[in-house]
Formats: sequence, structure tokens, C-alpha cells
Amino acid sequence: MALAWVKHGSNALLIAGLAALAALFVVHAIGFVWWALPVGAAAFFVNEYTTHRFAFHAPPSKIPFVLSLQHRLHYDHHVEPDRVDLLFLPYWFVIPTAAAFFAVFLVATRDLGTALSLLTGALLALAYYEWVHYVAHVPYAPRSPWARWMKKYHLWHHFKNEHLWYGVTNPSMDLPFRTYARVEEAGRSATTRKLFG
Repeated sequence: MALAWVKHGSNALLIAGLAALAALFVVHAIGFVWWALPVGAAAFFVNEYTTHRFAFHAPPSKIPFVLSLQHRLHYDHHVEPDRVDLLFLPYWFVIPTAAAFFAVFLVATRDLGTALSLLTGALLALAYYEWVHYVAHVPYAPRSPWARWMKKYHLWHHFKNEHLWYGVTNPSMDLPFRTYARVEEAGRSATTRKLFG
């Protein structure tokens, strides 16, 4: 199952990037900053929610090229939620996003080692995101109670109401932004498959 995950989207590139960063830290080419790992991951998790809610669920663009991006990045995934090739973020989205993260981290810290440590945390969180998203959509029963709950949580977004449960890896941003609901209290949407249909 893990091998299938590596073969899709930008996952192989993501692993190669993390290995390269680890090698730089191990040989002390760049100083590693431990506190930056959870901070970089937290930055990714905030981005996970905001991108999913405000970019991937944005109304359809009138610009054909942008509309085609919206379809590839998310709309088509709602139409065919079990289609494996639509589960993962493509490299042409991940590379500029990672570069933007790195640029923000570098400007904020003015230190290459800290910025790369923050980026490592964000990329580890992205790898976790891609794994959790994959597990949610394939016929696999996770072993841990948390993983089983997150699988159900994400599938509620796809099959009960696409206006709720935007967190793929955790509900932390859904709670303050009021996009969390108890599943039995949430209304069923008719447009979970065809966004803006």
C-alpha cells in the first residue's frame, strides 16, 4: 500500500526532497533547528484548511485555464472521490507552494537553517496529509482509532456535506471557523459530488 502511495502525485518528489534536506542536516551543511519542525507543520495545517476551503472550494472561474486547474486540483476529485490519480496534489502545484513556504520562512527568520528546518516540518506535514487523504479514499481499514475517525471525518465531507469538515488531517481549524458539526446534526447536501452544481 505504501508503494502505491509513493507512485502517485508528487509523493516520490516529496520523499526525495525530504531525504535531501535530511542529508544536508546530517552532514551539518546547514544547521538544524528542532523547534522549527512543529512550527512548520502547524503552518502547513493552517494552509491545508484555508487552501481546501477558500481555494479548492472557490466558485468556478470564468477563465478557462483557471477553471481547468480548479477541476484538476479539486472539483473532479469530488466527482470521482475514489479515483486514485485525483487524490494527490500534482508536482506543478506542490513545487511552487513549497517554494512560497520557503520564501516566507526565509523572510520571516532571515536564517537559512531555520527556514529549511521550518520547510522540513511543512513537507513532513504535507507527506502526512497525502497519506491520510489516500487512506481515507482507498479500501483500507486503519488500525488506530484516530486514523479510523479521520477517515470517516473526511468521507463526511465527500458524501454528507461539502461545506463542512475541511480538515483532512485534523479538525483543529474546523472548530474555530465553525465548519465542524456532529455528523448526525449536519444537513445532507445535494452537491457533494458536483460542486456548485
